[in-house]
Amino acid sequence: MHKLSRRSVSSILRSTGSVSRYGGAATAVPFSDSVIDGEAKFRWYSVLTTGREIPNKTKQLNLRHTFFLGTRYESTAAESDSSSSPPSVGEKYEYQAEVSRLMDLIVNSLYSNKEVFLRELISNASDALDKLRFLSVTDSELLKDASDLDIRIQTDKDNGIIHIIDSGIGMTRQELIDCLGTIAQSGTAKFLKALKDSKDAGADNNLIGQFGVGFYSAFLVADRVVVSTKSPRSDKQYVWEGEANASSYTIREDTDPENHIPRGTRLTLYLKRDDKGFAHPERIQKLVKNYSQFVSFPIYTWQEKGYTKEVEVDEDPAEAKKDEQDDTTEKKKKTKTVVEKYWDWELSNETQPIWLRNPKEVSTEEYNEFYKKTFNEYLEPLASSHFTTEGEVEFRSILYVPAIAATGKDDIVNPKTKNIRLHVKRVFISDDFDGELFPRYLSFVKGVVDSNDLPLNVSREILQESRIVRIMRKRLVRKAFDMILGISMSENREDYEKFWDNFGKHLKLGCIEDRENHKRIAPLLRFFSSQSEEDMISLDEYVENMKPEQKDIYFIASDSITSARNTPFLERLLEKDLEVLFLVDPIDEVAIQNLKSYKEKNFIDITKEDLDLGDKNEEKEKIMKQEFGQTCDWIKKRLGDKVASVQISNRLSSSPCVLVSGKFGWSANMERLMKSQTVGDMSSLEFMRGRRVFEINPEHEIIKNLTAACRSNQDDEDALRAVDLLYDAALVSSGYTPEDPAQLGGKIYEMMGMALSGKWSAPPEVQHPVSSRPKIPETLEAELIEPVEVDGQK
Repeated sequence: MHKLSRRSVSSILRSTGSVSRYGGAATAVPFSDSVIDGEAKFRWYSVLTTGREIPNKTKQLNLRHTFFLGTRYESTAAESDSSSSPPSVGEKYEYQAEVSRLMDLIVNSLYSNKEVFLRELISNASDALDKLRFLSVTDSELLKDASDLDIRIQTDKDNGIIHIIDSGIGMTRQELIDCLGTIAQSGTAKFLKALKDSKDAGADNNLIGQFGVGFYSAFLVADRVVVSTKSPRSDKQYVWEGEANASSYTIREDTDPENHIPRGTRLTLYLKRDDKGFAHPERIQKLVKNYSQFVSFPIYTWQEKGYTKEVEVDEDPAEAKKDEQDDTTEKKKKTKTVVEKYWDWELSNETQPIWLRNPKEVSTEEYNEFYKKTFNEYLEPLASSHFTTEGEVEFRSILYVPAIAATGKDDIVNPKTKNIRLHVKRVFISDDFDGELFPRYLSFVKGVVDSNDLPLNVSREILQESRIVRIMRKRLVRKAFDMILGISMSENREDYEKFWDNFGKHLKLGCIEDRENHKRIAPLLRFFSSQSEEDMISLDEYVENMKPEQKDIYFIASDSITSARNTPFLERLLEKDLEVLFLVDPIDEVAIQNLKSYKEKNFIDITKEDLDLGDKNEEKEKIMKQEFGQTCDWIKKRLGDKVASVQISNRLSSSPCVLVSGKFGWSANMERLMKSQTVGDMSSLEFMRGRRVFEINPEHEIIKNLTAACRSNQDDEDALRAVDLLYDAALVSSGYTPEDPAQLGGKIYEMMGMALSGKWSAPPEVQHPVSSRPKIPETLEAELIEPVEVDGQK
């Protein structure tokens, strides 16, 4: 055994002139005694049957007929053994890099998901077919052996073997040495460079892999990989064989006629023990549909199928004898239905990439059908958008707005959705994004994005740092808003009502998270108002209905429309016919505060201090302060630190008082929400409660009575208790939670007792002693006798 030379990792990036699809291009260094002494031992497995090992014989599928002529094989057919010559002895080569460490990097770091190995190998096969198609334009002889261009995948689940066969360009012996002997140098990239430098530069191409490590992803799941390849430019077929974590590989000529293929490459993966589940035909088909469904060449997988047929059943001897005795009975042959199973090729990527077509040529029904099939939906989308972006970054995309929100999960809480499927040159990359392509609040948008500018086999972590992705994100968000705006402007108002019921909270979250798109989000918002409690209105409709002298947009946050409608804060605004938005969703208040303004109109919370309704009268205010200033000071002295100040209110008409929050503190609604948080710590957020201002209505009878009490006797206990009760009542009516509900209840009961005392009860009967009672004479009843006539006289 020869000792390997240690080379710098930078040698990976060296390049040579050879062109291939599978890997790098660098000169491999063979051993001086490259011929291995002794006969090489190989184990061959059938790819058609149950995978029983057949020593010293090959039972490989005859690719000359099977993979290109589509022959069907019965699973119960007898197997024919054919003698074959032993394989030729190969030459051993060293990798031209410190492979043991680099392979570990590729397998454990570059790819975050093992199942992408099939995506990479299919992409390589697609490149081989594309190269052949391109080169056959000038050299038609390259297609003479087999004209069909396809990819076929066959598995042996019992032994954990996967075969991937393409009829592409194949490789010569030197190309095998150049391309599979060095890691991370892409033959496809060199091919594209050669095209660019040639006279045919600018020609359209569909080549996929350009990163150079796609082939080595096979070692994510395989212990050993065997590559059999036949180039139309060579009369010989060669075999490349390498093992995971090995420092060398072998190349030999394939002399077994049973293994010969007309043209192309066959990869055989001998899976690791823990990864043999990938060899199940159903799983292979699922991976093909998920990752490589839109590859431009047909992909066939070897699947078990069945059909039903009627077969005769042997009769029971006793019944047969009975039938013979009864000559009149018509004899009928008994049959039963059985399922006959067989193996055959099945096309696994029949769906065409609809986004590559001209939008004018695609009908609405086709868009809806693609949406249902791709995202497993049963309802048609509310809207769709098919567009192509050119310029600095080129990509194609189809976006959809679902009809209903996803059930069983909250996409606002869980930003990781699988609604955006990213493809690179029609090859699926990932649908696991955390805000890279779409912000969290637009996570409900579903769609497909296909770019030619992103590297094929990079992980999501690398995408996060890509400048191309950031540009794509901005354009996708812009198109998504245009699509939603189209729904809002639809003649059918119910469409947007349906959208808002399902996804309104997402847009409100966008007001908080995405300041750059406030101008796009604000026109899409909907709220109830004091003049529209049944139907939601937009901010545009509110602005249109504003009074000429009105400068601001007024709102109040509450837990329901009923409580918002009956709040004392609305009294003066309703008298002036000013419309007020009702923010009844917990997220509404935060969303509006982040917007700050709309069309140069500021949002004003009517529960905050210093409310300006545009009707200030300084002379009247001065008189009121002089008349009720002593009352305000007396109430403030009684309430102490409970309030910051006591002021004359300009927002009340029928209520005696109200408790307003500070200009920069929490409103009553926000304080209630913060208290209800699971991990809310009010002690650390006490400063956010801010100052509370107690506003009184000087025209109310209660305030007038208290003013009289203040002037006559400020220490009167009943007057002081009335002030306390007045504050507690204002606390509740303003939306705050009383600190001692039991004490408040006691005060109310006491006041009720005083108010209701003797209101409905009868006056008590006066009781006298028996001895002192006056004697009442007994009343005698007299009998009235009618006069009787006697002898004509009475």
